[in-house]
This record gives sequence, structure tokens and C-alpha cells, in this order.
Amino acid sequence: MGWKNRLANETQWTSEISNREAKEAVAKRVAALVKDGDTIGVGSGSTSFLAIEQIAKVVKEKRLNITAIPTSHEVALSCARLGLPTASLSAARPDWCFDGADEVDPEFNLIKGRGGAMFAEKLVMASSGKAYILVDGSKFVEKLGAKFPVPVEVDPRAVHLVETKVMEMDVNDIALRMAVEKDGPVITEAGNLILDVTFNHIGMTTEQDLNAIPGVIENGLFINYPVEIMSV
Repeated sequence: MGWKNRLANETQWTSEISNREAKEAVAKRVAALVKDGDTIGVGSGSTSFLAIEQIAKVVKEKRLNITAIPTSHEVALSCARLGLPTASLSAARPDWCFDGADEVDPEFNLIKGRGGAMFAEKLVMASSGKAYILVDGSKFVEKLGAKFPVPVEVDPRAVHLVETKVMEMDVNDIALRMAVEKDGPVITEAGNLILDVTFNHIGMTTEQDLNAIPGVIENGLFINYPVEIMSV
């Protein structure tokens, strides 16, 4: 027996989707890749949301059997509303995955995590046989950090230690990410805090340097990941 309430049956996004036409075009391209029996890692963000909608249409039209591995509660709810079965990484491994990005540099290095799900997104991407990054033209930059800071997920007990250690790196600013519709800071789905770090320079080892600090859970840099960029 299924749920009949509105939240269980109406897909929705939390805000207006920018560059929607371009993102929908990319979403249709990734939906065309779906094959019967696929296990697909599903990223977070507005472009991924549109891709999930398109994939659900293809699955229904072609009567395909697929499994989605979501990277956030938001994605899991969307999959449930659209009738897409889900599993965890402990139960299945993705054949391929798709996700969005906040920034993409000329070498296809990425900044992700504006939605706060970079830990799960990185786990799913590293576990997948193939990774597609869905972006519109606004996401391309000459160097990482041009538009957005690097999100760093931190155990709450270590926030002062991490800030102290990160300030020893080549940074311009560090800010605790504050929530909009709750009091206090953003709390990730793993119960952690996010520090948004504005770097003067992001190098090839910055991702590893951040993760070497005790208390850092993960960060939003994706350097040298084997991804295929899908854009319009």
C-alpha cells in the first residue's frame, strides 16, 4: 500500500531553478543512457533533480528495472515520489553515476558541495564505474575558487582545530555556513558542520591537505577524478 499524502506524490524543488532550459537539455541526455538493470548513483542539486525526473519518464515508458543510490535525503525523497527503487552503497555498487558541480576548470577538476552533500557524493562517485557531471555553461571557470568557496565538512568537536589548521594554508577567508530556515549553522545529514573556505590558490594537493587535518570528514574538491562532462 502506497502513501497518498501530498508530500509523497508531488515532486518539488526548494527554489527557482536557474538556466532551467539548458539543465533540462542535459538531463534528457543523461536519461538516454539508462539501460535495463542499471544501478545508478544519483547526485544532489537542481540539475540532478531534473535528471531524476527525466530518468523516471524513460523508466516508465520503456518499462525498465533500475536501482538508484541517492546521495542525500532530498534525492531519496525525489526517487520515492517518482517510483524509482533505491538502495544504499552497502547493498549495491553503482554501474555509473551522475551529479552536478558548482565549478569545473579546464582540466575537469571540480568544486562541489554547495548543497552540503559532498561526502556522500564523493563516496558514490568513487564507487561508480563511470561518472557523468551535468552542467550548464555558467559552471565553467578558468581556475577553481573563482566563484565559490570550498566547502569542508567538519566534526563539530573539531571545528576550532580545523579552522586554526586551515588558516595556516593559503586562504583568504573561512566562514561557518549558517542555515537559512533554522537557527544556527547548517547541519549535514551526517550531523556535521560546514566551513566554507575561500582559497587564494587551490593546488593539486589541496584536497588531500584538507582531508589530512584531524576532524575534517570530507571536502568539496574533486581533483583528478575520471569524470565525463556533459553540458550544453
